Amino acid sequence: MTSEAAARGPVAGDTVAGDTVAGDTVAGDTVEPRPPAGRRDAVRNYHRILDAARDVLGESGADASMEEIAARAGVGVGTVYRRFANKDALIDELLRLSMCEALGTARQALASLGGDGLEYLLRGLGALFAGHARYAHLLLQRSADGATSLEMRAAVEELTARALAAGTLNPDVTQGDVMALIWAMRGLTETTGEVAPQTWQRFLDIHLAGLRAPGLLSGRPSMSAGQLSRLLPPVGDSQG
Repeated sequence: MTSEAAARGPVAGDTVAGDTVAGDTVAGDTVEPRPPAGRRDAVRNYHRILDAARDVLGESGADASMEEIAARAGVGVGTVYRRFANKDALIDELLRLSMCEALGTARQALASLGGDGLEYLLRGLGALFAGHARYAHLLLQRSADGATSLEMRAAVEELTARALAAGTLNPDVTQGDVMALIWAMRGLTETTGEVAPQTWQRFLDIHLAGLRAPGLLSGRPSMSAGQLSRLLPPVGDSQG
């Protein structure tokens, strides 16, 4: 992958390590949303409801009602309840879809050769955070699927190790440093929101330059593996 491709993040039609990025199909694995089976209008309504939920939850937060979401989607409230038992189920679906996006980006990054994969992942996550910034606080209140969370953690660890081995990171950089950067980007996109939605890109550019700089980066220690484990959200049974 070229540095230009890494800089712009995943785009449909890109070829990464011999695999074509089309949707979320990467290296033989597919990470896709689960739209409802059945009639075409049911699938269309599913996407309308999700799009409306993103808008209404972004505007009203936890106070958003299913009636508001139905009205924004242009469907009856009964249609919403037939697909989602309650608002919590709808938010859970938005979380699942966002994790599918993140996992698809991680798999694309892992398919790249050399040390560019970490930057690819970071830029993809930044774009994802920015896209969900308006209602991210609702998603963060929930625990993601255990298997997906574990795979994401493993991807960050592997991509950090690759970047260190390739010399694209200062040898003092740790996985804890990378996770701190990810958390900082997430917080920044929530703060800047629609006012300055591209701020995270400059933020990431500056921090990547710092992580690549030669010499001693800091006289202070990075967080330990034990501290990092305590900070990461709990995951459920990876078999469930």
